Amino acid sequence: MITRAQLNYVRITPRKFRQIIPLIKGKNPEVAIQILTGVKKGASQYAIALLRSAIANTKRVQGLDQSSLYISRLVANCGPSLKRFRAASMGRASMIKKRTSHIILELDQTAASKEAAAHAEHKAKAKKPAKKEETATAKKEVKAKEAKTKKKAQ
Repeated sequence: MITRAQLNYVRITPRKFRQIIPLIKGKNPEVAIQILTGVKKGASQYAIALLRSAIANTKRVQGLDQSSLYISRLVANCGPSLKRFRAASMGRASMIKKRTSHIILELDQTAASKEAAAHAEHKAKAKKPAKKEETATAKKEVKAKEAKTKKKAQ
């Protein structure tokens, strides 16, 4: 099951944040946090905060095991730019854009853990007692088949 965490209006350019995405994409969140603590980029602090938020979401909402999670999607989209002006030569003004980002992180289960969860769910469905109507119709079908085989035998 996919868990999503989003961080909006972050005061860092998407270009700078995209530099750390290949380092952690596809890895376990705990391993990714360890990697990011060793990276000397300002974007790593935002990524660590976002990872911790996503881990907390999985615990609170779904109760998934952390060891079965991996970072399936990490995207840095452009947010609104703050426009500032600076004095330029000959009495002109030049514009400075202070860019912001919207960062989206998705955690997903590994394929093996998905299969295990599906298998456990299938077992739980198989153990449910059948409804009375279903058992009655099944018994009628069995009796009808037995009657046909007896007629053919005679």
